Amino acid sequence: MDSNGVTDKKVLEGDRDLQFLMNGGDLLKVRSESWKKTRYFKLQEDCKTMWHESKKTLKTKQTFSIEDIEEVRTGRQTDSLRKYTEETLEGRAFSILFKGRQKSLDLIASTEEEAKKWVSGLEKVISSLNNLSSQKKTEHWIYSSLRKADKNLDNKMSLKEVKSFLKDINVEVHEDYAEMLFKECDKSNGGFLEGNEIEHFYKILTKREEIDVIYGEYAKTDGLMSANDLLNFLLTEQREEVSQNDALQLIEKYELDENAKAKQQMTQDGFLMYLHQPEGLIFNQAHKSVYHDMNQPLSHYFISSSHNTYLMEDQLKGPSSTEAYIKALLKGCRCVELDCWDGSDGEPVIYHGYTLTSKILFKDVIKAIKEYAFKTSEYPVILSLENHCGVEQQKIMAQHLTSILGSALVTKPLGDQMPTCLPAPEELKGRFIVKGKRLDKLENAFSDESKMADEESVSEEEDDEGDEENNEKKSGSLKLAKELSDIVIYCKSVPFHGLEDSREKHSFYEMASFKEGKALKLAEESATEYIRHNTDKLSRIYPGGMRTDSSNYNPVPMWNAGCQIVALNFQTPCLEMDLNQGLFYQNGRSGYILKPSYLRERDTEFDPITPTKGPWLKRKTLHVMVISAQQLPKVGKRESAIVDPIVKVQVYGVPADTAAVETSYIKNNGFNPMWNENFQLEVCVPDLALVRFLIEDYDSTSDNEFIGQYTLPFNSLRNGYHHVPLLTQDGNLLSSAGLFVHIMVVDTE
Repeated sequence: MDSNGVTDKKVLEGDRDLQFLMNGGDLLKVRSESWKKTRYFKLQEDCKTMWHESKKTLKTKQTFSIEDIEEVRTGRQTDSLRKYTEETLEGRAFSILFKGRQKSLDLIASTEEEAKKWVSGLEKVISSLNNLSSQKKTEHWIYSSLRKADKNLDNKMSLKEVKSFLKDINVEVHEDYAEMLFKECDKSNGGFLEGNEIEHFYKILTKREEIDVIYGEYAKTDGLMSANDLLNFLLTEQREEVSQNDALQLIEKYELDENAKAKQQMTQDGFLMYLHQPEGLIFNQAHKSVYHDMNQPLSHYFISSSHNTYLMEDQLKGPSSTEAYIKALLKGCRCVELDCWDGSDGEPVIYHGYTLTSKILFKDVIKAIKEYAFKTSEYPVILSLENHCGVEQQKIMAQHLTSILGSALVTKPLGDQMPTCLPAPEELKGRFIVKGKRLDKLENAFSDESKMADEESVSEEEDDEGDEENNEKKSGSLKLAKELSDIVIYCKSVPFHGLEDSREKHSFYEMASFKEGKALKLAEESATEYIRHNTDKLSRIYPGGMRTDSSNYNPVPMWNAGCQIVALNFQTPCLEMDLNQGLFYQNGRSGYILKPSYLRERDTEFDPITPTKGPWLKRKTLHVMVISAQQLPKVGKRESAIVDPIVKVQVYGVPADTAAVETSYIKNNGFNPMWNENFQLEVCVPDLALVRFLIEDYDSTSDNEFIGQYTLPFNSLRNGYHHVPLLTQDGNLLSSAGLFVHIMVVDTE
């Protein structure tokens, strides 16, 4: 059954690396010191599925989708390959890393040449899939389901196979309807569908009635949309500030029919294509790149931050891994945590002290951080040190930091005079800042006073999470090596003894860490004072010690109080991480979001708990029409079950704005459910509001099951008809699924 252009094969046809993948070959799969086995790998005909099997046992072959691959990494670049293979295999080794929680595949090819072919071929197929339009992805999904339903592989579809296919794509249809659909397409009356009949069947299935209605309303030129008609739609429905030239550009870009394009007209297929492109999505494209002023002090930004970054799972016995740092950095995280302890052989290690979590070498983590720190964002990375090492291994830590990070590490204040405020993200592009304890004041870096003893004791009174979480019996002081102390420049950890004490005694480069409970108390009971504190000093918030399952606290009240480093467990898929990803998706995924002016001004009167009149009050009404959804995946363990989708629209922000509405549920239809339900939500501080679209599988007897979600800042919403992409719980895109809505934001001042 031809998928007419799966993975745009035409683009890849004749490519030697692709041919190599399709012929397949043996690779050594590495799991541990003792588990290294040969497996046969091959790219299937659809160019989007890999299968592998053991030749000896001929076990059932296993497959994985190319779409599930996060990255193909050359060399011995994972913990397992470094640990279980010799250095001589560097050129033959490569790893396939997956999105979400799927374990990576560590592989060794027979020769270096073959390893290059595997890596190059896989990267080409991944790139080709990523460049497919939503239309093509839909075709992919439907055609691969059609192929799966064609049980006897005769390129024909019997009625039984059609019913199996409909179930597979998550739509339950009445027997009569399936038969009616089948008969309508079986023009040859042969009792099965083939060729053009399958094409016709596909067209009936993917027909979008709601698009018919919208298109019909504006297509006033011989049944098609002229540039003027399209402009009318863009101005009236989408409320965009555009000209006829913009409409012509959209036609040029997305119209599929060459005849229509020549007449500067848009067909319904072209219109649907446009609605699936970035221009048709709900997120304001102007916010996708860096659009904030990046020249203000660091304390004026929300900074994407991770807690116990080294952990892959829970806080007590899960694995520690350099991979966890790589994943966090690739998600745009700009503040990572390193829990450092004395290791054997004189090498410091990172793990969660006093627990059974595994250990990784400090130097391996620093190497991984250096490699991946600036792939997603070029803005500075803060290394938050939780230091439990003795003086000797602290010196080794300092040595690794300076030798591995080199000139990228900030080892002295910028400029030749003592600064009066924190530097700006723009000034620190591509740089690393160490957060930790320091023996003396930063001012001493500009005087001879810094020539002090090699080590001294510093107070351990800080709200230090390592000590608090593990009830460590501490002596009240920690010996600190001068070498490590000297590279703490802009983020000196200090104890917090109240807002007044901090205002009087602490300088701009001195910062405190707050357990979530303490921070929430300040955010609720002393909100305005806490906001003022956060205008020139950094605050780091971390989860309470009871969260041994790596669950997260709600970051929104902390952001509302101006806290910058709100550290979350990045490894845990949850609502709180959805909110974090939603906030930091804007501004080029730089990991830095400029706070609103009233969270940056020293004399601000803003109180998020009771926001009275002020520049923050911009009352708006959000009108949402939830229209339809497309190709929702099945959920849960029962493969046979069809979903009953329900949509929730939630607002998170200041307490007065926090609200949620939901649609009714649609029974047995995950393929093309239609709601056409209208809602209205009032928002008074839009700058701090996030909007979350959530789709669940409704269950009357137990909790609904998660299907997909999408979160974005309120100010990044676009008016008009838009598709809403859907993400998995791990924050990855569900490639063919989507929600279709109409949005209208109205000022109500």
